[in-house]
Amino acid sequence: MTTNCTHLGEARVLQTDRDYCEACVRLGQRWVHLRLCLTCGQVGCCDSSTNQHASKHYQETGHPLVRSIEPGEHWVWCYEDKIVAGEIDQ
Repeated sequence: MTTNCTHLGEARVLQTDRDYCEACVRLGQRWVHLRLCLTCGQVGCCDSSTNQHASKHYQETGHPLVRSIEPGEHWVWCYEDKIVAGEIDQ
């Protein structure tokens, strides 16, 4: 594990208007919190959610960065480096 994220330069999508997990909606299930993939803009549910779609998206695509899109939260998580990589205030 590193103490610095080596992937922040890969962030392309910093915000979204989506306020739901599309995969959970298709399944007719609920989520706890939402995460935005900073590579492609996919919105998925967090690891506290039953389906953990944000983590599954990382496992399927290798896109390393997500940010919380919960109100008042600005942190970025790097799956690859397993650290909070910083904050995006948008």
